[in-house]
Formats: sequence, C-alpha cells, structure tokens
Amino acid sequence: MPDWTLHQGDALTLLPTLNTPVDAVICDPPYNSGGRTMTERTSRTAREKYLTEGGRNHGHDLGDFTGDNRDQRSYTAWLSLVLAESYRLIRPGGAALVFTDWRQLPATTDALQAAGFTWRGVAVWHKPIARPQPGRLRQDCEFIVWGSNGAMIPGNDPVYLPGHFTGSQPRGDTRLHITQKPEDVMRQLVRIVPLDGIVLDPFAGSGTTGAAALAEGRSFIGIEQSATYAQRTRDRLATVAATLAV
Repeated sequence: MPDWTLHQGDALTLLPTLNTPVDAVICDPPYNSGGRTMTERTSRTAREKYLTEGGRNHGHDLGDFTGDNRDQRSYTAWLSLVLAESYRLIRPGGAALVFTDWRQLPATTDALQAAGFTWRGVAVWHKPIARPQPGRLRQDCEFIVWGSNGAMIPGNDPVYLPGHFTGSQPRGDTRLHITQKPEDVMRQLVRIVPLDGIVLDPFAGSGTTGAAALAEGRSFIGIEQSATYAQRTRDRLATVAATLAV
C-alpha cells in the first residue's frame, strides 16, 4: 500500500534533512514570471498575477503563496539549488519533471542541468480553456522540462508516456490552489516512476502530485512552505489514502 509524508517549510531548508531515496522529482515551482517591469515583478502578489477579482475564483477563496518575485538570474540559481538537493535523493536512472512557462523555459533547462540531471526533452501541457488574444497567438500551453539521473533504466515492463498532455485546471470548489495542475495529467506523469516507487515534490501546493501518486500506486514525499496549503494537502492525501484502503 502506498504511503505519504508531508513536510511543512522551505524546500531549501528541508531537502538537506531528507535521506529517503526516491525514484523521481515531479514538481511545479513558482514560475517567477509575468512581470514586464521591476515594479510589476516585485509589487504584485501571486494572487494578483494569476487571478482576477481579488483572488476569488468562482466564489472560492484561494490562498496566496510567496517566492514568486525573483528576477531570472536569481530564479535560475535558486531552482538549481532545489534541484541539486533533489538530485542527491534520486536513485540512478530516476527522473526529474519540472513544470514551467515559455518565459522561464530556458532558465529551467539550465537549472536542471546545473543540478546534475541529464536533460532529456520538453513535454507540452495543453490547456483547452485559455483566453484568446486579439492579433496574437493564443498562450494555451505550459511545458514540462524533464531529465534523468544518468542513464535511464526502463526495466522489463517499461511505461510508454506521451510528450503532449491535455487538461484544464480544476474550477469552482475543486480548485484548491492558484496554479493547480489537472490531476488526470499528473496521474499520467507519475507513471514514469515504477509501481511501489516514491515521488518527491518540493512544492506540494494543494497536493495534486501526491494525490496522483497515491492513486497510481506510488508513494509520495512532499514539501510545502505555506501552512494553509500544507493543511489542505494533508486533508486531501488523508482522504485519498482512506479511499484506497477500503
């Protein structure tokens, strides 16, 4: 039976204290993008950047999160440190999958390699519900930069994953985080980890990666800085685990 552990605090503080070997890091770090000027980048909260109407989404109040106001050089350095600590924990052949947007795609590929991973490619997450832009190409995709700790080991029963995923963010009361990813997309991604393996997420958010891992027969170790979101993740993962135990 898969199990889960959630640590509440800063990823760079807590990752060096962990010693459990894991099979992959699958994470959605704060993108630190979207500001055209220093004022926009440093003065707006994540809620103001990603939501309208004062952070309320279909009547559901979403908590804010910190760490989204770095410039690109600082973001690259910071993410390199987080991924380097994750690399230390990943078994040989294990994978790293890191979400990003088009602005931070080059920085994220740099950070992945600086951390020690072998860069293997970029997958696409297509978002069907995206606002059209007059006279411009529609921005309806984000990306998953991925790599491995050395040579990959497919095993005797390898998984065959696509390079293109389609799914919309949860809406209404099912949306628990400002930047929450679709659980059906995450359930496909965690299959890169062998059954009974362990997924690490240093930015657990509302626990979507963890919920997907448990549902797919993988264990989960998460870190979440926000006390509010950490509690939401604990509640969510406890519910999923109880359902699976029935």
